[in-house]
Amino acid sequence: MSDKQKTAELYRMVTDDHICPFGIKARDLLERKGFEFEDHWLENREETDAFKKKHHVETTPQVFIEGKRIGGYDDLRRHFGMKVKDKTQVTYQPVIAIFAMTALMAIAAAYVLTNSILSVLTIEWFIAFSMCVLAIMKLRDLDSFSNMFVGYDLLARRVVRYAYFYPFAEAAAGVLMIAGVLTWFSAPLALFIGGIGAISVFKAVYIDKRELQCACVGGDSNVPLGFISLTENVMMVAMAIWMFAK
Repeated sequence: MSDKQKTAELYRMVTDDHICPFGIKARDLLERKGFEFEDHWLENREETDAFKKKHHVETTPQVFIEGKRIGGYDDLRRHFGMKVKDKTQVTYQPVIAIFAMTALMAIAAAYVLTNSILSVLTIEWFIAFSMCVLAIMKLRDLDSFSNMFVGYDLLARRVVRYAYFYPFAEAAAGVLMIAGVLTWFSAPLALFIGGIGAISVFKAVYIDKRELQCACVGGDSNVPLGFISLTENVMMVAMAIWMFAK
């Protein structure tokens, strides 16, 4: 019997104040797999609790295929042999996304002024835009960032307040470099935080051989501390030196 002939039942929460996102994803996946299914809405807490008790489950949505309970959205993906994201697995995806977008932003902005997609200005703005976006990621949750940052930054270990200062300094240097003003202030600032950061990362990763998570995209990331983190700081140092020379 082919998948298109199979039937399923989906039970998901749809109330006035909550529509389960995983229920929507499960419905979409069943549709894409060609299933004919009944979409049962659990429209209040009483219905939801009664369903959970009846089927001895703790969460919704729940999918049944030909009478057999498959489970929730992740279980449905596994049933179809699809990959399920491991939230604890290290990943470079956030950093790749940031650098890719800031590169495109720099190309677009520089093209408006120079009519060229690759110029010195493109590189300058790529680094400055990256600094600003990385600062935003840190500023989303300063406490979370600082908790991770003090674990490897040499200055933050001694002066904890520096962990709270760092994202603001990175943001300020980036904005001023984009504007091309107050170089006397932005360049030394970038050189200072970038230099300390590069030394700290190099020591933690390549000398002490510690396996840590990087705070470069915020304190809630699974980005491993290493080459990417070192690159962020080296970029700031290089930009500062270039601004001095310029």
